Amino acid sequence: MDLDFGITDLSGTFSVLDVTLALSLAFVASVVVAWTYRATHRNISYSQSYVHTLIILGMLIALIMLVVGSNIARAFALVGALSVVRFRNAIKETRDVGFIFLVMAVGMACGTRFYALAAIATLLICLVILLMHRFNWFALEVKRQLVKVQVPADGEDHGPTVEDVLLRLTDEHELISTESVRGGALLELAYTARLKKEVTPGQLVSSLRESTAGQKAAVLTGYDQTDL
Repeated sequence: MDLDFGITDLSGTFSVLDVTLALSLAFVASVVVAWTYRATHRNISYSQSYVHTLIILGMLIALIMLVVGSNIARAFALVGALSVVRFRNAIKETRDVGFIFLVMAVGMACGTRFYALAAIATLLICLVILLMHRFNWFALEVKRQLVKVQVPADGEDHGPTVEDVLLRLTDEHELISTESVRGGALLELAYTARLKKEVTPGQLVSSLRESTAGQKAAVLTGYDQTDL
């Protein structure tokens, strides 16, 4: 008996060719999105498993759309099945959420057999992302630093001494937190500040240590692009 390996109809909804095209295009489009994510990533939180997840998710969404099709009952059953899934990994960057939605949208387009839409949308959106990265769109030109300095918790107000140093070496500064450290023996003051052009972070640290009898001081530059 000869087996038929031709293009046959599966469940009366889609063919083997549809499955092959949808999953293949979802894979290619998800790889393009994953490569764009890797090429434009700047911070230190890069995760290879996250990139792999983008590719898997794109293909998985395409498969789900093929299974659901236009069947409302299947759609509700799928929502109920997926509602038990819980993801506990925190998303460290807001742009990571955008890439997740991008591969989901591409997978949906492939699964509903809008192949041209999936291909064009993937190329155009990834091109926009690359352009934003290349030309650094909407970057804030004024760079601020996070300044942390520890002072003795001896009942004396050391704030004015620290303020004098910051007034002398920064264009602007603002106290954002006061925290007790080392079992209450010290207070840690945290400021956002913008150093004067001729002042280096090392000079600010030295001046702060002199004003606080050698206590710890730190200046974190580019803290807004660092995972704390």
